[in-house]
Amino acid sequence: MSEEFEVRGAHEGRLDEAAEREPRGMAGQLAVMTAILATVGATFSYMAGATQADAGLLKNDAAIKKTEASNQWNFYQAKSGKQNLSELGMQLVDDARKPFFEKEAQRYAAEKAEIKLAAEKLEKESTEFNEKSEAQMHQHHRWAQATTALQIAIAMAAIALLTKRRWLEKAVFAMSGVGLVVGALAYFHV
Repeated sequence: MSEEFEVRGAHEGRLDEAAEREPRGMAGQLAVMTAILATVGATFSYMAGATQADAGLLKNDAAIKKTEASNQWNFYQAKSGKQNLSELGMQLVDDARKPFFEKEAQRYAAEKAEIKLAAEKLEKESTEFNEKSEAQMHQHHRWAQATTALQIAIAMAAIALLTKRRWLEKAVFAMSGVGLVVGALAYFHV
């Protein structure tokens, strides 16, 4: 009669023990929940950074347009000064030279009207860029709030795992829900 004989290594016993202690119950739930929260939190964090960068770019565009508008207003002021000098010239010269100064004053007035339109258009564009930047910053804050809520939930999950408190596990799920709701608000620009 032949007997089967099996020689097992020390590591095989430990593998069997680990398999018997497969994550179940609270530990398993929290492990999966933590992995999901970390993944979603990383996505929210990326979105927070992206919206903040976009807001900065829009604010930069607003500053550029404001500078261009300021340049136009300076040009407008220069034309006003020349118009004023032409009008003064009409008062100081003899009648033969008055038509020249009158024509110059009219030319400067017409140029000023065009410059004013350009300056106002640039100011409007600057205001629009500022408003878009503010909207992006609002969205950035929402993404950051959502990320923070998920980070708090992850920390609470670690505490719940260490203390084995079921009520704390429920608080993890509640805080996760808050983070996901705020993330949805950010996504929908609310």
